[in-house]
Amino acid sequence: MRIIYLIAALLFICSCKVSNGSGAADNNIIAHRGAWAQNGHPQNSIGAIKDAVRFNYAGSEFDIRLTADDSLIIHHDSRYMRMNIEQTSYDSLIRFPLSNGDRLPTLREYLTAGLENNQVTKLICEIKSPQDKKRGIIMAEKVVDLVQQMNAQDKVIYISFGFEILKKIEAIDPSAHTQYLDGSVSPERLNKTGIDGIAYHHSVFKKNPEWIQSAKDNGITLNAWTVNKVEDMDFFLSHDFDYITTDEPTLVEDKIRALKGKE
Repeated sequence: MRIIYLIAALLFICSCKVSNGSGAADNNIIAHRGAWAQNGHPQNSIGAIKDAVRFNYAGSEFDIRLTADDSLIIHHDSRYMRMNIEQTSYDSLIRFPLSNGDRLPTLREYLTAGLENNQVTKLICEIKSPQDKKRGIIMAEKVVDLVQQMNAQDKVIYISFGFEILKKIEAIDPSAHTQYLDGSVSPERLNKTGIDGIAYHHSVFKKNPEWIQSAKDNGITLNAWTVNKVEDMDFFLSHDFDYITTDEPTLVEDKIRALKGKE
């Protein structure tokens, strides 16, 4: 009888979905600018990405900018403490700490933190388009070079509003996963470029619902941002989006849990 129970238990374990700790996320949640809200971290901070990894979210999005002295840093806005980042050196920027006392992180520091104890969380690198398009190409080259130096290719997805930035990434590393943010290109057209994902604002998919099936038919990854309303979460979960980028990851998590409970 003990043998029968043991066999039954083993069959049950094997039939279960692979857990987060085993290398497969049980959700499609991308924490927008990291998981900052739960523990009061600044957006795009080291603490925010560490929590996204700790919570086993499918991804953690963050924003990359290039300083005047060619340092890759993590910050969303083009200005930091009223300073234009593109026109300011990194040493000048870090004279002013984040709200939690940390300094503005470099991309190397951010990737290092994001890779630590990370089994499932993709690092969603948004490369911000600089005013000078040539600088955008330099950014693409520098970001990919650093990712390769750190052997982080399998963990990274590149996203950008800059079409030429993504095309440059694809030229450097054809195996890279890239997602276009602009929202102006249909999946059929994008499929011919080598870019393999669309990360469009949630309103774009509402205006062009036919693009959802088209993306699936063309093997294009689907990602919607920034999905913070419950009714929008329901919509994108019901349409089986690959990723849902949100400032409210715990709400999406609750939705996913409720849906699984009905299965």
